[in-house]
Amino acid sequence: MTAGLEQSNLFKPITVGKNTLDQRVAFAPTTRFRAADDHTPSDLMLQYYSDRAQAPGSLLITEATFISPRAGLYPNIPGIWNDKHVQGWKKITDAVHAKGSYMACQFWFLGRVGSPELLKKHGLDLISPSALYQSEESKKAAEAAGNPVRALTEEEIKGIIYEDYKNAAINAMEAGFDYVEIHSAHGYMLDQFLQPATNQRTDNYGGSIENRARIVLEIIDLLSDTIGAEKLAIRLSPWIKFQGMKAEEDTVHPITTFSYVVNELQKRANDGKQLAYLSIVEPRVQALLDANWSDNVGSNDFIKKLWKGAILQTGNYTYDSPEFKGLKADVNGDDRTMIGFSRYFTFKSRFN
Repeated sequence: MTAGLEQSNLFKPITVGKNTLDQRVAFAPTTRFRAADDHTPSDLMLQYYSDRAQAPGSLLITEATFISPRAGLYPNIPGIWNDKHVQGWKKITDAVHAKGSYMACQFWFLGRVGSPELLKKHGLDLISPSALYQSEESKKAAEAAGNPVRALTEEEIKGIIYEDYKNAAINAMEAGFDYVEIHSAHGYMLDQFLQPATNQRTDNYGGSIENRARIVLEIIDLLSDTIGAEKLAIRLSPWIKFQGMKAEEDTVHPITTFSYVVNELQKRANDGKQLAYLSIVEPRVQALLDANWSDNVGSNDFIKKLWKGAILQTGNYTYDSPEFKGLKADVNGDDRTMIGFSRYFTFKSRFN
């Protein structure tokens, strides 16, 4: 490992929920499309995650995982909604635990960026907070498939929360996961609810920031009661411009929106329901793409001031290698910090 990192906080223990990790290097979620056609985790996935668990005491976060068929249905994405999925994941968590590491299952719901063709094939609609497309191309694709995007009803929203998310959380515990990470980033369904650019509802789930954040906080509250807040985490990306999101160009500034969300999470922590960790995406990346430094207009410092629990920061921490000055500044500057790697972790599963 590069000189200087060995003496940093990166390889010191940290408590996450009720578990103590041996290091602060985490394997960030990485979509791979390697599940079986019925969305059951495959033997290839078993080998992959077992290989990533070489350093005992590490945290591994799964690739984004569908919580139900209506969550989106990209091909060969793993699911967590039935017993076969649970058994497939159980083999993987057992292998990771056998090597002394921990695992979080990331829950994914696509919303308007789902596949209109695959959804229609399974008798499902392309759904979103509002009937808005991310682009003219996506509109044409949905119309060509005969599955135009439509806004969810309040009854459907309740079903997604109290059926899909709850069932997936129960299944994740049966599958042996240590944590559940709620994917509320990168322009997917929950992020679509949070952002004015994609949420033009006028009911209890749109308009004010309190209403736009309602679905996220209802999921947090429900799953905190279902599996325990100490086993729950959430991922946020305030500065993302991926999939039609507008970040600082939106009608409400990201700091306003996400300060409210993080404040609400901290209020719950103050009442004894602190999440295991809060995952935040740095503005120097745009989902699967590295951003240009000229696009790096925001900072997540406001979140770190509001949130008092463990934080997982992800997003191109190799940009200044081999010095890793940015990484060392973040992990040494705040004792609550973990650093997530994806591509770098994939080919270098041991960092020390």
